[in-house]
Amino acid sequence: MKVVLFNGSRREKGCTYTALNLVAGELEAAGIETEIFFVGGRVLKGETDAVVHEAKEILKTADAVVYGSPVYYASPSGEMLMFLDRLYGIAEAELLFKPAATVASARRAGTTATLDALNKYPTFAQQPLVTSRYWNMVHGSSPEDVLKDEEGVQIMKELGRNMAWILKSIEAGKKAGVVQPVAEKKIFTNFIR
Repeated sequence: MKVVLFNGSRREKGCTYTALNLVAGELEAAGIETEIFFVGGRVLKGETDAVVHEAKEILKTADAVVYGSPVYYASPSGEMLMFLDRLYGIAEAELLFKPAATVASARRAGTTATLDALNKYPTFAQQPLVTSRYWNMVHGSSPEDVLKDEEGVQIMKELGRNMAWILKSIEAGKKAGVVQPVAEKKIFTNFIR
């Protein structure tokens, strides 16, 4: 099993990476392969199409995803939003029914608004949302500060363990003959006629 964790920060190894790394550590401890895929800085440099197409290829071998973003002006980074807008536009088939989680990293506030925005994306591809014991957020101005956020660290670790449990439950269900739903063709209704 494999989980891809997407880092929407402009800083490759900053606070968001630190939070995602905590999640990844618990997944790896449960025997699940992880990959942290840097999105933010690359999108900022104008590499959006390349990043999205690389992600689409990686998703073919992934069983679940985690999206992490810093809070910029009480919302996810513009880079992460641009990436997700494009990703869900071209890679829905690669995301369909795969469990997803979202993570927000902030110095102080804006985390719940960020999570609200990020959580909407997986619903387009019928992805079960994985949670922790509280909202999936960490606080700090530096990676070292994030690691001092004891509650945030616990939340990230529990998120990793919960994701591992969900993935193993899905695998057990498949072995027991539980069949995954089939996505129906979408019906689009226009309300202005």
